[in-house]
Amino acid sequence: MGDLLASWLGMSSFEFEHPLWFIILPLPLVVYFLVPAYRTKQMAIKVPFFSQLVDAIGETPSEGVSQLTPSWWQRATLIISWLLVVTAMAKPTVLGEPQVRESLGRDVMVVVDLSGSMAEQDFTSKTGEKISRLDAAKEVLSDFAKTRKGDRLGLILFGDAAFVQTPFTPDQKVWLELLNQTDVAMAGQSTHLGDAIGLAIKVFEQSEKSRTDVEENKEKVAIVLTDGNDTGSFVEPIDAAKVAKAKDVRIHVIAMGDPQTVGETALDMNTIKRIAKESGGEAFEALNRDELAKAYDEIGKLEPQLYESTTYRPKQSLHHYLMALVVAMYLTAFSLATFKRRRLSVSSEGSAQADNVVGERHV
Repeated sequence: MGDLLASWLGMSSFEFEHPLWFIILPLPLVVYFLVPAYRTKQMAIKVPFFSQLVDAIGETPSEGVSQLTPSWWQRATLIISWLLVVTAMAKPTVLGEPQVRESLGRDVMVVVDLSGSMAEQDFTSKTGEKISRLDAAKEVLSDFAKTRKGDRLGLILFGDAAFVQTPFTPDQKVWLELLNQTDVAMAGQSTHLGDAIGLAIKVFEQSEKSRTDVEENKEKVAIVLTDGNDTGSFVEPIDAAKVAKAKDVRIHVIAMGDPQTVGETALDMNTIKRIAKESGGEAFEALNRDELAKAYDEIGKLEPQLYESTTYRPKQSLHHYLMALVVAMYLTAFSLATFKRRRLSVSSEGSAQADNVVGERHV
């Protein structure tokens, strides 16, 4: 029935939320046939010569009954209003086109070291060729990004200084394009790890302030990839990790390459582990591409997707329009009845005045 009405009205879909109310449609007929008519006693005029009057007119007296019969428009108004009220109680609803509601999961900030040592070709690609550490990171991060559906990814690059390559975005394609545009030493030769962590915290705070939705307790995760120790940051990495903990930002750190990092001091894994521990994250060591991929897989397990996709159809109820139509019908009927009554009253008063004038003339 709903689909038929929808096709007639040109709607995408139509339904009654409470169709059982249509069961009471025959109720007025039941009342009409089973319930006796309403009766009331009224004062009557006593006629002393009633029997002589009856004999004179030749009629048979019967019990005095006055039956009020509604006019055709009154009946039509009652029937239509009853149909509208019952239909409104059934709550007719128009269904819109299916909509997909996506709930984003985490904000994941990927922090990548672009210091000079990232050019060292001590990693192997998928095809077995020797590639730089940065190229290996790009390969693994490309696979990692594809597993983060629903997460917003950001990208921070650091060397002599840290800068935001892209703020948080759910568009993985754009994020990967910006990642692939990076090159070794484009941010300088040194490793300002502490400044990079501090910048990541700042980006998280700015994202929370600019967010227009009402999402609460959104997961905040930073994944730091570096192959060297901090060399001259304004903020010590351990101190930055403590601030991250206070701001509910978890930091996972991946130490990449040989601990005897080319061109820099030996990689201090104790510091790397402290950074992760202070912020509630984990530390990983990747000496080759497989270990690097495994590290990101482990992070994926520690930070599973929170993405949810639900399909719904927007609804618009029409019951209030039907009730408004009923009210309008009764107001119109009341206005017409009042107008008719006043017109008859004026007409009868005019006739009475005319009769009085005629009577006076005869006298």
